Amino acid sequence: MSTAPEVTLRRARPEEAGILADVSTRAFHSDAAVGGPMAGGPPGYDSPGWQREAMGWGEYHAIVVEGEIAGGAIVVRKGPGHWELSRLFLDPALHRRGIGHRVVALLWETYPEARRWTLDTPAWNRRTRPFYEGFGFVEVGRVTHPGGPELVVYERVSAPI
Repeated sequence: MSTAPEVTLRRARPEEAGILADVSTRAFHSDAAVGGPMAGGPPGYDSPGWQREAMGWGEYHAIVVEGEIAGGAIVVRKGPGHWELSRLFLDPALHRRGIGHRVVALLWETYPEARRWTLDTPAWNRRTRPFYEGFGFVEVGRVTHPGGPELVVYERVSAPI
């Protein structure tokens, strides 16, 4: 019987921006295998500078698996009881091992006051949509920004705000 890897969240540090950009690049490029039109990602996904900047406007968590940075989660407070999961990525070498599920559980633990979570993900992504739906996120709309893909907007409400 194998044991689940140790997964923790901690605040990302500016000096880790290069590592986070590298992991983010691998993670988002792997989307080409699940419906993505090509290797690529959201704005700044491959930029250490963007990663450092995001640490200033969001709560940027490093996902640490067995002591190594394996991904990131950026959470932004939108209002009382409302948080947005702005970005979530995990090294594709670690996909399908329950780590993403553990990360979401850790986010719920980290933000117990959150009653409403929102996020968006590309409509073409056959991996992320069922992942989020499995946590009770429901589609509440769609949006397309100029030059970008169609995004599915999701919401998860756990109690009245």
